[in-house]
Amino acid sequence: MRSCKKCPLSQGRILAVPGEGPEGAHILLLGEAPGRFEDRTGRPFVGQAGKLLDKALEEAGLRRDEVFITSVVKCRPPNNREPKHEEIESCRAYLNRQIEALKPNVVVALGRVAFAALTGKKGGITRGKVSDLGDMKLVTTYHPAVALHGRPTWFKYIVKDLKRASKLSQ
Repeated sequence: MRSCKKCPLSQGRILAVPGEGPEGAHILLLGEAPGRFEDRTGRPFVGQAGKLLDKALEEAGLRRDEVFITSVVKCRPPNNREPKHEEIESCRAYLNRQIEALKPNVVVALGRVAFAALTGKKGGITRGKVSDLGDMKLVTTYHPAVALHGRPTWFKYIVKDLKRASKLSQ
């Protein structure tokens, strides 16, 4: 992943961001794409949204080091724009291999881009929805950036959904 050149996103990246977490993680958190801080460090969710995600995990009774965190695409889109369909498809094999290797009990889709990438369903999300994703459960919630930019009261829903994911993972 770190040396991938499958799509134009590789040309503008500093570092690819494959994801991080323990091999035996029961929960996989799936975001949209790396941002500026992730691109610089090669680590997922380390910017402002990441700090909020860390706080939500803590309030949900989870630790960052016990979940696996990754994104639909592994390189930062220019100006933090939403990843294009072709870019998502270029990274799909990486994401599929991560899920196959980890075999998490629960995948948490952080926002509509992650939800669409997993299910093929376009449009908005139904927050808090639990559905089957093969042998795993899929929990859909808001991307933490939503609580940073305009909807701070939605943070409590992210915490609630992470608590649900934690219970389902056991």
